[in-house]
Parts: sequence; C-alpha cells; structure tokens
Amino acid sequence: MNDLENIVVLITGATDGIGRGTAAKFASLGAHVLLHGRSDQRLEDTKAAIAAETGNARLETYRADFSSLSNVRRLADEVAAQHDGLDILINNAGLGRGPRGNQQRETNAEGVELRFQVNHLAPFLLTHLLLPLLKARAPSRIVNVASASQDTIDFDDVMLEHGYTGTRAYSQSKLAIVIATIEWALRLKSDGITVNSLHPGSLLDTKIVHEAWGAASGPVEIGIESEFYLATSPDLESVSGQYFNEAHVASAHPQADEAAVRERLWQLSEMLTGMNAE
Repeated sequence: MNDLENIVVLITGATDGIGRGTAAKFASLGAHVLLHGRSDQRLEDTKAAIAAETGNARLETYRADFSSLSNVRRLADEVAAQHDGLDILINNAGLGRGPRGNQQRETNAEGVELRFQVNHLAPFLLTHLLLPLLKARAPSRIVNVASASQDTIDFDDVMLEHGYTGTRAYSQSKLAIVIATIEWALRLKSDGITVNSLHPGSLLDTKIVHEAWGAASGPVEIGIESEFYLATSPDLESVSGQYFNEAHVASAHPQADEAAVRERLWQLSEMLTGMNAE
C-alpha cells in the first residue's frame, strides 16, 4: 500500500495511546481516517488535534461502546452508510487487566465477561459486519491488536465465574483474538483480505499499562510503528493468519495451533454475537 492518499482506514480505540498515534500517522500521509472511540468529546478533540498536526481534514468520528453489541452493529451501519469500501480495519480498541489492587470481574448488560466482550467479541462481530466493505476494496487488510500475554481458553468457564483475575481475563481474551485471526485468514483467503494479529510491544507508554503496572518501559511509538507496518508494508501483501511480535512473525500460545479449538471458539463467538442467526 504505497498510495495512502487513496485509502480509507478505520481505527478502533483511536482517541489515545497507540490507536491515536496510528491514526495521526495515517493522516499525516494523506489517508482518509475513520476514528472510533467511546466519547463524543474525546473524538472531537482527537479529530481537531490530528487535523491541526497533519493538515489532513479527511477525518471522521464514530462513537460506540464495545461493551454493547448493538453499539458495534450501529458503528458498522454508520460506516457502511458513509463508505462503499474500506481498505484497512485496525481492531485496536481494548480493555486491560484493570487497576492494580482493584481487578474485579465485570460483565456487560447481557452477562458476558467484559474483557472477553470488548477485546474479542466486539472486534469479531465488527469484522464480520464490515466484510462487504473490505471485499469491495480488496486487496485489503485487517490488523487485530493482541498481546504477548495469552492464556488458555477454558471452554467450561469462558466467562471466568471461578478463579477470576484481571490478568487471566485479559490474557484469555487476547488469545481469543489471535485464534480468530487464524480462522478469519483461512476463511477469507480467496477474498483478497489478509488478517494478522500482533503484540504491539511490551509495557509501552499507554493508559492500559499505567493502570495495571504503574510505569511504562517503552515508548508508544513502538506500537504505532508495529500497527502501521502490519497495515501497510508491501512485504506483507500475501501474508495472512500470522501472529507478530512487533514487526516480526512469532509463535502464539499453543492452543492457537489446534483446529478443534479454533472451530469451537468460532462457534461460541458466532452464538454470543448472534452471527449464527444471520
């Protein structure tokens, strides 16, 4: 993707941290950038700041709370109403482990464990809903932001009603999106859409890291460059279904290699998002 002035990119979680930086980088190169966030005010502030920084006025804002699947559906409908194609989808939005010393199990209104919902089910459904737009602009790319922190999915207790910890919830949800990435790649291989996941960098200077760890050990720019590389590098034109540690192909949790696990997670995700009823 050398001519970024002709591409449309949707970045979720674009009002701070890595997502905000990635949005600014795309805007600085002339792309048409769709910014997602949870707050109208923060979205407008981000849009104004990026426009001032880059001189790019081709910025749009979309508000959706990913704890709600109806919000995800509304987001997809609004994007489809404004655009007939999408070149890049970066599923960047996510919840961390929670604040140190106060990591409590949370659920959404439907009783779904919140980190599994926000970090996996919301991008899973959004990807599904935006496929017609991505297919219309193929070759197109999907980048799923995961983490090196991955933990086994216990299908007997996916909602973590027993033995909950913030780290367990976060790590399970991040493995889920890695697994879904592999399955998406297999299912979309004939559609000209590549799907890859990445660990953007360890303990970078983001809100999630400060909340859980108190201090960062790396600059947010590492994550920005990692996301941008997966989304645009000509070297990755035909690479799909891979997990990256920053800009390098890496090994994910062993459960991701199990076809039976991938199929079981896919079926569960379809059921929980209502995709199997469509």
